[in-house]
Order: sequence, then C-alpha cells, then structure tokens
Amino acid sequence: MAELTTLARPYAKAAFEFALEAKKLAEWSDMIGFASQVVSDESMQQLLTSPHFTKEDQRDAMLKVCEDRLDANGTNFIKLLAQNGRLLALPEIEVLFNFLRSEFEKTVEAHVTSATELNEQQITQIKEKLAAKLGREVEVDVEVDGDILGGLIIQAEDLVIDGSVRGKLTKLSDTLNV
Repeated sequence: MAELTTLARPYAKAAFEFALEAKKLAEWSDMIGFASQVVSDESMQQLLTSPHFTKEDQRDAMLKVCEDRLDANGTNFIKLLAQNGRLLALPEIEVLFNFLRSEFEKTVEAHVTSATELNEQQITQIKEKLAAKLGREVEVDVEVDGDILGGLIIQAEDLVIDGSVRGKLTKLSDTLNV
C-alpha cells in the first residue's frame, strides 16, 4: 500500500495544483472520483491487469466508460496515467487529491455512526463541537447502526471518538479480563 501511495502522490499533487489554478477543485474531485470507481470495478480490474491488453487498450476502455464525465483536461490525465501504467493507482490518487483539497479548503469529513436517527439540531451540535476541536469546517455523514446499542461513534481523519454503549461494554470487559 505504501508503494501505491508513493506512485500516486505525484499524480495527485499535479492534478490538485492544476485544479487549484483552474479553480475547478470540485470538478476534478468528481472526475477523479468517478474514474476511481471505474477502476475499482471487477471487470475493469480484470482488463487493467490482463497481459492480453495493451496500455492503449486500457486507455481506450477507460476513456470510453468515462467519456461523459471527463473534460478535455481530465481525458488528458487518464491518457497520462494509462501511458505510464498507473490507472490502477486512481483510487489512491483520489484519496490523496481529496486530502489535499480538504487541507486547502480547511474542511474535514466526519463519519458519525448512531444507534438511532439524528435530528438536524443534533447534527448541527456535532458539527459545531468537531469544528471547535479540529479548527476546521466539518461535513458530517451519518449512518444508523442499531448494533452499537446506543451513543455515537465519530470518525474524522485520524480522530475516533467511541461513545457507543457497545464500545463502553467492550472496554469494561477488557478491563475486567485483565
């Protein structure tokens, strides 16, 4: 995985710098995200890893699938990746691009898992508290999972706050088993 990150980093950085200069961060994020999903598809994985297909075949297949979602610069980006044999790095390029974008925009995405549905006021409170803690604007993605029994699990970048009943029971069990 570290090797893939190393291969993806210069492409992500170049795409980010181009998108920033063109003032098209959101568009590039969407293009790279879509291309990443295409590359992650099982059928496309088979094509991209098969020795029976040339880099040109791979490029053409990617461009055919993505043609409606890419502008001219996005098309050139895919061509460059195909030429250098880096199409499989697109998912990691997406991760790195979005990281650079969130750093630039001073935003962070938080994933909140709750045992029950949250109302808008609760979501707003979570956003405000996380923004104060992280010093950045927070976007929240909420998932309901009854298996956590109660409370919340919040994940934002490398921060994890497990305030779930299941998490507390696990911690108690670990303490008692020592």
